Amino acid sequence: MKMNGLGKRFLTITAASIFLAACATSETEMETVTETETMVPVVPAPDVMQTPLTPGPAPGTQAHLVATVGDRVFFEYDKAELTATARDILRRQAEWLRNNLDVEVVIEGHCDERGTREYNIALGDRRATMARNYMIALGISGDRMRTISYGKERPVAFGASQASWSKNRRAVMVVL
Repeated sequence: MKMNGLGKRFLTITAASIFLAACATSETEMETVTETETMVPVVPAPDVMQTPLTPGPAPGTQAHLVATVGDRVFFEYDKAELTATARDILRRQAEWLRNNLDVEVVIEGHCDERGTREYNIALGDRRATMARNYMIALGISGDRMRTISYGKERPVAFGASQASWSKNRRAVMVVL
């Protein structure tokens, strides 16, 4: 069987293409070991391929507490009684503490700017103690929790408005 010039060129180009495709390797599959050695395929270790990334804060940290259940409960003006919302948050915090047995916390009591310093220190103490006692009632050891009152000395919101005052009337759980 005789081939004309066009057929020979077609056959040559096809053969060259097949040869080059068979020998080609992408840069991601090869790594240069040394100048004198040839390219060696790089294959990730099996455990690297199967290790899932776990985004987010480390368990047992303040950041984890804030991200998963919240670190604070709020109170009505001049009150230390827990609202239904506050009890729900404290139940989640208690569950978080059950899942993080090596964690100890301080529960901070805070007030808004109204009232005397002495009155707000006492009110902040009642708020922190109320939150701690509720956690104890939920089965959390009192040995893992301390309380402190800052009264009106550490506001998170500034301004003489209901919006600011409501953010400052709180008990905050802080991981030690």
